[in-house]
Amino acid sequence: MSIAVGDKAPDFNLPTDGGGHVKLSDLQGQPVVVYFYPKDMTPGCTTESCDFRDQHPNFAAVNAKIIGISKDSAARHDKFKEKHDLNFTLASDEESDVCERYGVWKEKSMYGKKFMGIERTTVIVDAEGVIRHIWPKVKVKGHVDEVLAAVQAL
Repeated sequence: MSIAVGDKAPDFNLPTDGGGHVKLSDLQGQPVVVYFYPKDMTPGCTTESCDFRDQHPNFAAVNAKIIGISKDSAARHDKFKEKHDLNFTLASDEESDVCERYGVWKEKSMYGKKFMGIERTTVIVDAEGVIRHIWPKVKVKGHVDEVLAAVQAL
């Protein structure tokens, strides 16, 4: 399955860092930035997460919630969050159900070997639960600034 701008965002209820849960439909009334990333503690994912951390006050100023999703366990998210002082929710999709519903669980290739993994993707869901922006195959440098500008324009 994949998603498109204008679609109702597929709801999810996932475990998070700190022993919590996050349900997308509970966040209606505010914009939500959902970024899917491959793995905690890797260079690109760390850079992207730290960029969201650094811009968090600007997202909060427009009442936007940030949720990072990967297949890492909630316990691993706790370590990642603590190590990099992340100030937003990290959700665990260990079974990749949400990744599949959002169309980010893809066949990838490295050194000639094919495998399944998360394609780095960011989605903005508006206050009514409708997808307003999708960035597939994200290049990390400058990405968070672009997402912030799009959220501010909602």
